[in-house]
Amino acid sequence: MSETRENLPSDPPSTRRGGDVDDQITLSHTTPSPGQVVIEVGGEVDMLTSPQLRTAVVEQFDAEAGVELVVLALDGVSFLGTSGLAVLIEVREAAHTAGVGLRLACTARRVLRPLTIAGLVPLFDIHTSVEQALSAT
Repeated sequence: MSETRENLPSDPPSTRRGGDVDDQITLSHTTPSPGQVVIEVGGEVDMLTSPQLRTAVVEQFDAEAGVELVVLALDGVSFLGTSGLAVLIEVREAAHTAGVGLRLACTARRVLRPLTIAGLVPLFDIHTSVEQALSAT
């Protein structure tokens, strides 16, 4: 499966992370309560940006950080390519190895459709909102 996408309008430079014009991903972290981290992901998750997502998530699994649950809020993602799918699988495995819960918060078709087509939905704990993901048992 190859990654293709339409040329979408660029985000303002202040929302970009990284040096390339094509490097369009935003990542923001919040800690709603001790042991819980929410990472809001926006923009394109493709072969150029997926390493940034991987790094941002895996950093949370450091035993010294004391994180018990990571929620990836994906409704801001405008494109999810095969590299992004691979990173989601990788961070799922890394979370499991670290003993950290990983949940996805997403209702966006542009994220759920690639997960569904690839047959990955059963691998993830997916919720319709960050609040639901944080409070799920």
